[in-house]
Amino acid sequence: MTINQDAYAPSQETTEGRVYSVTGGDWDSLVTEIGQAKEERVVVNMGPQHPSTHGVLRLVLELEGETITEARAGIGYLHTGIEKNTEYRSWTQGVTFITRMDYLAPIFNETAYCLSLEKLLGITNDVPERASEIRVLMMELNRISSHMVALGTGALELGALSPMIFAFRERELVLDLFEYISGLRMNMAYVRPGGVAQDLPKGATTRIRETVTQLRKNFKDNEKLLVGNTIWMKRTQNIGYLDLAGCTTLGITGPVLRSTGLPWDLRKTQPYCGYENYEFDVITTDTCDVYGRFLIRMQELEQSLRIIEQACDKLDKSEGQPVMVADKKIAWPAQLSVGKDGMGNSLDHIREIMGESMESLIHHFKIVTEGFRVPAGQSYAAVESPRGETGVHLVSDGGTRPYRVHFREPSFNNLQATSAMAEGGMIADVIGAVASIDPVMGGVDR
Repeated sequence: MTINQDAYAPSQETTEGRVYSVTGGDWDSLVTEIGQAKEERVVVNMGPQHPSTHGVLRLVLELEGETITEARAGIGYLHTGIEKNTEYRSWTQGVTFITRMDYLAPIFNETAYCLSLEKLLGITNDVPERASEIRVLMMELNRISSHMVALGTGALELGALSPMIFAFRERELVLDLFEYISGLRMNMAYVRPGGVAQDLPKGATTRIRETVTQLRKNFKDNEKLLVGNTIWMKRTQNIGYLDLAGCTTLGITGPVLRSTGLPWDLRKTQPYCGYENYEFDVITTDTCDVYGRFLIRMQELEQSLRIIEQACDKLDKSEGQPVMVADKKIAWPAQLSVGKDGMGNSLDHIREIMGESMESLIHHFKIVTEGFRVPAGQSYAAVESPRGETGVHLVSDGGTRPYRVHFREPSFNNLQATSAMAEGGMIADVIGAVASIDPVMGGVDR
């Protein structure tokens, strides 16, 4: 079997099946290639400002009529440089950068980073149990808010407006909780090395339980609108097909992988933050299509609510316990808490470092401006984010700043599936396929 070695060669049929091109390509070179093809082809540039390309994703589609003969994903339009920026900040300051990568799942970015850093510091077992419980609570709330965007915008892109209105209504409830707990709705930098920035406000679990009850009731609205809806089924069933072999070849994780029937979820297979102590199910389907991924996200919402309820029970029992490691060389000298206005530090914290202890003030100044030293070495930790495996590889040279920070970002890997899902299908089905991948370009162009 001979295959053209050109990186930008079109997909071809071989004796072992179809070969897909998962590389990108320049517009100029693609246009030049059209004239060389014997068949009549049209190249369409979709994005990077198209409303269904999830931010700034660019798709270059080669069409024969309305059938896609080749699809290539072009990335790099966001160019955040977050990974490089963290090399010029202290280890704790890095949290405020990486939380902005996958901006729909900030808590997962922060937790993966801190878990990897805690491995390097050798304090994994020293992180207070209450801090891990709060991390689990916040991650599952974040999973719900992220899935609400995926389900709402995915439906909107296929022509259904009402589901998006309902989905964003539910997301607002979760963002209100984030603001109540951390002071911010997104990009909170709430998870810190050694624990979390501050404890839950008094009465937080009661308010969270009330929100869970409301969410469980409201989730049924979208379910009634879309599950079994004839138009929705025709737009999603057997669309964006990618089987288990394709997923494992391309390194796909998350709902796209679980839609092939494989129950791969790091919360079960490689537990972290005490997930082994929570009861929940790993949701799978065997359809390998857009509809299956939609069902998985819908059903994962209930599993997240189950975990949140269990986390609230655990938090009620651990009330008053610390939420940061005892080592003052890593932890800040006074427990942080949000002020009464919902912004800034509490007066108690300011009084501690400014009026009561000169040593605390000196230490606070040193740890905030210089940071703590991390032993030389490297580590990797991963969490199950709404889009799949978010992994962090940290390298330390023994200083107060990272030598290298690298994220294994699921959106980046999952986008490789675009051509395999789209080629051979109709141009209208690309939108559903990309929506089912649910890429966030902040994570791709990190």
